[in-house]
Amino acid sequence: MHTVVVLALDGVLAFDLSTPVEVFGRARLPDGRAAYRVRVCAPAEEVDAGVLSIRAPWGMDALRGADTIVVPGLADPAKPVPEKVLRALREAAEDGTRVASICVGAFTLAAAGLLAGRRATTHWAAAGELSRLYPDVEVDADVLFVDNGQILTSAGAAAGLDLCLHMIRRDYGSAVAADTARVAVMPLERDGGQAQFIVREQPGADGSSLEPLLRWMEENAHRGLTLGEISARAATSTRTLNRRFREQTGTTPFKWLQRTRIRHAQRLLETTGHPVERIAVEVGFGSPTSFRELFKSLVGTSPRDYRRAFRSPPAR
Repeated sequence: MHTVVVLALDGVLAFDLSTPVEVFGRARLPDGRAAYRVRVCAPAEEVDAGVLSIRAPWGMDALRGADTIVVPGLADPAKPVPEKVLRALREAAEDGTRVASICVGAFTLAAAGLLAGRRATTHWAAAGELSRLYPDVEVDADVLFVDNGQILTSAGAAAGLDLCLHMIRRDYGSAVAADTARVAVMPLERDGGQAQFIVREQPGADGSSLEPLLRWMEENAHRGLTLGEISARAATSTRTLNRRFREQTGTTPFKWLQRTRIRHAQRLLETTGHPVERIAVEVGFGSPTSFRELFKSLVGTSPRDYRRAFRSPPAR
């Protein structure tokens, strides 16, 4: 039987810990037998999990008998992890054990060196910090999970469900995974990535040289702004504008403008019943088709499906 060991460390997020325990624990084979043996291990007898304490039945030796190790996130993901834990994870990976992280558990895998040179994800709010601390990791903040074969990472919180169901499908096929998803009252596959959940920060009033221009672009994003018009507003050349944009926003003026228009569209999809075609025009797209394509590319789901998931119910 496939053994899944969930690693509990001090500061573990209870939601992240319970997700693999419940999902793998409820998986059943077609004949009704349990698909997995699930164990929770810890380096100490008692683990601090915030509002509660956990007494794990197994110690770190359990990692040696695991087919899959799941590393939940910690309340302080940047807190140093004991070297004996990192060493145990490295040794398990060297032995061919599948290792997966949930949410900011990716920080623990990165600290163990398991994500070096790999693509990975984590909670969108922590993606920047993961990139800063571990520049050798290719962080993708827009997806629900990343499967590198032996090493897997998931985005924040509920994305751990998606990752666990994905691993069950890898192990036993779609039928077992779909049955587990039904038990968990969870779709086997969700549309889109975590980009749809990201709350984008508005341009900050920190005195940066582009701040007034960004606000102007935000207010005029519905217009057919050209690079020349934006450069004129900034009183600079297009070449200098592009350079300053990359330095201060990490992208180009056109891409920043397109993302702003999509953000405006998200708000309209959430708060109005306007047809998608009307919203496309209102936020500055000349073609509903190009709007749908860009929306799908940036958000990871269609405007219609986004509205279905996020539109506020009408007031009663």
